[in-house]
Amino acid sequence: MEKKETPVIYAALLGLGTVGTGVYKVIKSQESEMEQKLGAKVVIKKILVRNLEKAAAKVDDPSVLTNSWEEIREDDTISVVIEVMGGISPARAYIEEALAKGKHVVSANKDLIAVHGKELFDAAHKSGSDFLFEAAVAGGIPIIRPLKQCLAGNHMQEVMGIVNGTTNFILTKMAQEGMEFADALQLATDLGYAEADPTADIEGLDAGRKVAILASVAFNSRVVFDDVHIEGITKITASDIRYAREMGCGIKLLGVARNTEDGIEAYVCPMLIPSSHPLATVNDSYNAVFVQGDAVESAMFFGRGAGEMPTASAVVGDVFDIVRNILSGCCGRIGCTCYKNLPIKKMEDVNSRFFLRFQVEDRCGVLAEMTTVFARYHVSVVQIVQEESRKDGQAEIVVITSRVREKDMNRALDELRRSECVSEISGVLRVYGE
Repeated sequence: MEKKETPVIYAALLGLGTVGTGVYKVIKSQESEMEQKLGAKVVIKKILVRNLEKAAAKVDDPSVLTNSWEEIREDDTISVVIEVMGGISPARAYIEEALAKGKHVVSANKDLIAVHGKELFDAAHKSGSDFLFEAAVAGGIPIIRPLKQCLAGNHMQEVMGIVNGTTNFILTKMAQEGMEFADALQLATDLGYAEADPTADIEGLDAGRKVAILASVAFNSRVVFDDVHIEGITKITASDIRYAREMGCGIKLLGVARNTEDGIEAYVCPMLIPSSHPLATVNDSYNAVFVQGDAVESAMFFGRGAGEMPTASAVVGDVFDIVRNILSGCCGRIGCTCYKNLPIKKMEDVNSRFFLRFQVEDRCGVLAEMTTVFARYHVSVVQIVQEESRKDGQAEIVVITSRVREKDMNRALDELRRSECVSEISGVLRVYGE
């Protein structure tokens, strides 16, 4: 019996930076096993780059390089476009044009998907093409596909976790070595964990984009970047971490998406988390996502959340999935899953526990004055720690509250700031959990 010729699926790679180079390497490393894994071969026919000369050193055959998007768009033999350029423009235009041409798209572009995901899914649906984006959240950790497929039998109640490796590395060094934020950030920069401009990481913007995507997938309702309340880690001090440890907690930058009766809560902020929680032991640049559903109960996904090869692993996994769909004639079978239109709760209506650190006058009656203010705004104090008095006539007080509406907490803090007994509110952090 004559052996059938192995089908060849041609792909184009948009971008040859860190992730693009990783994708190229992974596909090359899989060449000898593709036929057995997929029943086809994947060949990168074209790679879109800005600088042909610079990119030539990264590939085996420089003839695959081009600086013309139109050359890729108009090549009908290219079935899959892999977008790893990042940014909104021109990536959005390229993806929409590729989908309009009937090409399938894999993207790692969290910035774009968190803002314009609906438009991209609409374009994919119109053309019957696949649009996959596993690498857009948590790098090499599988989480989008599990939520859309493996956990589809659940009504998801919460998706939360550590989804930014840079901030997790910084907070780990602060906790383990007693570093202040600025020193830990400098170390992260020196070691290559932080970008030259670390704003997107340390201000929580990167994590916020991922939370928007996770919430949309988990709760089947569109959540965009602007819906997510975001706070970064720049105000965290070694004192905050020391107090947290004394209370049996660590501090992590958590992205939280919760599906409540009143709507979706979506926020990113540094939070105290009990040392007994699985996420408390996720250190350095690792990421982890913790999910809760009505059937599965709890599950955690852990691994490298960024980097050349972990992210490339997720991208190539999507490419292989599309190839299987092409061979089976079932492309576009899992498109946009946002079939609900749930309200998004304002952060001021979210209920949280709080960790508060105050500098106050060292005199009798201060605690009574503070608790009177708290009571006025329905803030219940469950724990107070007072440090020894200082020579300047000031004392430091740490307060842990029970769950309280954010609006009420903010009103209480505003009044305390105006109080003569409080000289400074040094720290305001939320506490994860009931």
